[in-house]
Amino acid sequence: MKIWEKGFSVNETIEKFTVGHDRELDVYLAPFDLLASKAQANMLAKVGLISETERQQLIGGLDELLAQVAAGTFLIEADFEDVHSKIEHYLTEKFGDAGKKIHTARSRNDQVLTAIQLFIKDYTERIAAKLLALAKVLLQQAEVHKNDLLPGYTHFQAAMPSSFGLWFSAYAEHLLLDLHLFEAAYAVADQNPLGSGAGFGSSFPIDREMTTREMGFGSAAVSAVGAQMLRGKTEKTLAFAIAGAAGTLGKLAYDLVLYNSQDLGFVTLPKEFTTGSSIMPHKKNPDVFELVRAHANRLQALPNDIILATSNLPSGYHRDFQLLKELLFGPMMQFADLLDILLFALPEIKIKPGVIEQAKYDPIFSVENINQLIIAGVPFRDAYQQVGRAVEDGSYMPHREFQTTHLGSIHNLGLAEIAGKAQRWKEGSRLFARAAY
Repeated sequence: MKIWEKGFSVNETIEKFTVGHDRELDVYLAPFDLLASKAQANMLAKVGLISETERQQLIGGLDELLAQVAAGTFLIEADFEDVHSKIEHYLTEKFGDAGKKIHTARSRNDQVLTAIQLFIKDYTERIAAKLLALAKVLLQQAEVHKNDLLPGYTHFQAAMPSSFGLWFSAYAEHLLLDLHLFEAAYAVADQNPLGSGAGFGSSFPIDREMTTREMGFGSAAVSAVGAQMLRGKTEKTLAFAIAGAAGTLGKLAYDLVLYNSQDLGFVTLPKEFTTGSSIMPHKKNPDVFELVRAHANRLQALPNDIILATSNLPSGYHRDFQLLKELLFGPMMQFADLLDILLFALPEIKIKPGVIEQAKYDPIFSVENINQLIIAGVPFRDAYQQVGRAVEDGSYMPHREFQTTHLGSIHNLGLAEIAGKAQRWKEGSRLFARAAY
């Protein structure tokens, strides 16, 4: 039950090693291989390589399998090498020669690559929707807590006054920056490789423009050789997008672990969101954010894994590419899970009011003391030295009353401007072109 079967058996040990984890991982690709096969069947009928009756049979069989995928009953049994051989076997068993014809003018190389391109396109759209939703949650929290001040840190030293409005909105804006990375991944995945065959095209009069339209690709990957070179490039581009956004999520999670500590005490978590200690009954540990941080750190290594698996390969297909499924598909799902847990947890965080009123944070208002002297006509350098001496000799009295005016500061957060960026993304990006997102 292999689509490359030639009448002899492969050694069982060799077969087990070469198949690897394809059967489990190909479940992700099943709906996309089925959609690509429908486009293939329609195109073959249009150019006269199969009859209209055969086309209708194949479309019906492929729709049956799509219904199984939707119902969660689709299986790739151990008899099959991968999803592609399972689908072709199903069509052949049901329709005879029509099933055998579906692979006309197609190689498993462009078949697999097409399914992966469609899968990654769909994934980037879904992840972009989650990123945008998380940015919206952060902006909502920024509005609610715009007047809740906290100390801002540099070098992990309390530095100047900040606010939770400023903190939440910063991460919202950076998630929008991360969308640029997924836009790039989408652009690379939005190239149709179907028809490139094994990397050298076909002598049949196939219509690649037709399959490009039917599958919703933005364009065809024109060169048959170049189309095959997408394998590795598409995965690598997505890996960089995931790693970049994971860096944002990891930093956010680390901040919350610190802010939740007794020493800082800026936020509290519902007790249902924490775990305890087996020996210390007072502990309420922020495990959810520690695990987000750890998973985010691991995901930032993903591009390196992809690069090491593919960097020394020439053009053309190589079995090395099979490892990319194992390296990428699991982390893809893990990243989606991180977004889901943050969408669930962030609205439940409780901000402790008045933390900045503690005397230990008096020094963070020193810049405001300097500013008051500057307004009175004292040159900055003289004002700086004067306040510095007061801090050292104990005569310093913090000037806690201050008002910022410029865009992106404590009292002018620019939330509408950041929300405008999000809206422009939603209206203008190809990632949100489909109504479902």
